[in-house]
Amino acid sequence: MGEYVAFETIKLMLKKGIQVLGSHILILGFTFKENCSDVRNTKVIDIYNALTEYNLDITVYDPWANPAIVEHEYGIKVVNELPVEKFDAAIAAVAHTKFEGLDIVSMLMGKHVIFDVKCMLDRSIVDGRL
Repeated sequence: MGEYVAFETIKLMLKKGIQVLGSHILILGFTFKENCSDVRNTKVIDIYNALTEYNLDITVYDPWANPAIVEHEYGIKVVNELPVEKFDAAIAAVAHTKFEGLDIVSMLMGKHVIFDVKCMLDRSIVDGRL
């Protein structure tokens, strides 16, 4: 499923004319389930790993995940603070309640893609979902 989400996101970016190579991608959430700090058995790592094959700059934002544990277990960096830079695409991977009301569009470039894995975002701003 992770490969499918990554491929669909890339496909949507290409359809919108967004340069994929070197683009900035934001993954919202990393934990196994919403509102929980447990990262064991998370499937978000599959999305992350599939995206790395496209030579992207990936930022994972999860206010619940412990960055030290994620780096030790998976070898990737997770941030607990909302990033300030602009992204070309966002993937809403975990439905944390802290993401409710988050203005994701303001975190993205003018031309962008939003893929909603958990169907938690307003359908009018979403380009793709499961």
